[in-house]
Amino acid sequence: MLTVHDPSENQLLARLNPDEQGRLVPHLELIDMPLGSVLYESGATLRQVYFPIDCIVSLLYVLADGASAEIAMVGNEGLIGIAVFMGGETTPSRAIAQSAGHAYRLAGQRLKDEFHRNGTLHELFLRYTQALITEMAQTAVCNRHHSLEQQLCRWLLMSLDRLSSNKLSMTQELIADMLGVRREGVTGAAGKLQRLGIIHYQRGQITVLDRTKLEALCCECYAVVKKEMDRLMPYVQRRASASAAGSRASAGRNSRSSVT
Repeated sequence: MLTVHDPSENQLLARLNPDEQGRLVPHLELIDMPLGSVLYESGATLRQVYFPIDCIVSLLYVLADGASAEIAMVGNEGLIGIAVFMGGETTPSRAIAQSAGHAYRLAGQRLKDEFHRNGTLHELFLRYTQALITEMAQTAVCNRHHSLEQQLCRWLLMSLDRLSSNKLSMTQELIADMLGVRREGVTGAAGKLQRLGIIHYQRGQITVLDRTKLEALCCECYAVVKKEMDRLMPYVQRRASASAAGSRASAGRNSRSSVT
């Protein structure tokens, strides 16, 4: 059965006022986001932005030798492509889907036009950008000063916050790429968490069995990022305003396609 999605499943889109939703929602295109799909490469000019619904996108910094490390992850709390409205147009990071799902795609120029109206969207997106910068900074600190086990705990908790279940479809090799470490290190850290009964790992799927213990083993970095996100982006119930509801059919009729 075809899953029906709504723009209000993305927390940024849900927070917009009815007029802003009315101007943007009809132009949203719902797209498939397969695991490993690339939204943009380092240095590329950004022409579109993406609002995740049920997928997770990793922002990676890729070195000249091909090695990479995740600097932030984005789920339905945010968007991909802040360089579009911040004025930079390009970014040194790479964006790749680390968990499959769907997202809404929007032409960058439409978002810039709305951003420069200086309405609700303007303040909201600046707040989100500040929260994302906090996440990037804390990730750098965590990768430098905390153990691989603590980094893995942080990464799992942040992923869980962006998913609707306690299961993650993720190989240890991909986790190693995200954390910028050797696969053997992830194998050891994941094995310890499994022996403690905190997670269960089998055939590329991680199931978190005890979130409380996972939080107890984690460093303070997860709490710092979550507290700042909650402060800047207070939770609101997902809603579909009159304008969004009226435009939903238009957004839903847009063709679905895979990111290339």
